[in-house]
Amino acid sequence: MQDPNEDTEWNDILRKKGILPPKEVPKDDEEEQLALQQQSVVKTYEDMTLDELEENEDEFGEDDEAAIEMYKQKRLADWKATQMKNIFGELVEISGQDYVKEVNKAGDAIWVVLHLYRTGIPLCSLINQHLSSLARKFPQTKFLKSISTTCIANYPDRNLPTVFVYLAGEMKAQFIGPLVFGGMNLKAEELEWRLSESGAVETDLEENPKKQIQDKLMSSIRSSLPTGKDSDSEDEDC
Repeated sequence: MQDPNEDTEWNDILRKKGILPPKEVPKDDEEEQLALQQQSVVKTYEDMTLDELEENEDEFGEDDEAAIEMYKQKRLADWKATQMKNIFGELVEISGQDYVKEVNKAGDAIWVVLHLYRTGIPLCSLINQHLSSLARKFPQTKFLKSISTTCIANYPDRNLPTVFVYLAGEMKAQFIGPLVFGGMNLKAEELEWRLSESGAVETDLEENPKKQIQDKLMSSIRSSLPTGKDSDSEDEDC
């Protein structure tokens, strides 16, 4: 009697016509196919969005439910982190009444930059311009401004501009008075570097821009000084 599982052309014809039953798959082959199917499922749900996971959850087996649930939680956490990074993005005016809510209760992982200013002081206006651009560049940091006397009664104008940096309600850095900022020559990049040193922003600047200016200034001074050769010739002329 001919073996129905034998690989012959005649048996293949009989299987196609339904005369012979489908060829039995060895157990080892069944396990291999099952493993490949499971790998396919993993690749599928790893490529899915949260909405797609919800729509297709009935198609996954019980063995995959735990892994898929963990993956959904990870995707949800990533989504929340992305939303948190884009929660701010502008320089916001606050009053003294807003201070506790906006600064002390901003959140455990939220950096806050607060500028105390007064209208009519040019350097305060310049810093507000720079902070507005930095707020757009670093939307994960909360940038605030407040008229000085609304936050701190009788705060002296000689201390303006003042910039406070907070994390989890705790002050991490303070910049007080015009001399600290270098006057009206202050550039946005220099302020960015100062804030990055305190931890408030993650800058892509490789070095302090102020150092570049100082290096150029020193270079120009050196180039304008007479060389030793020039000094000798001047002595000979005297």
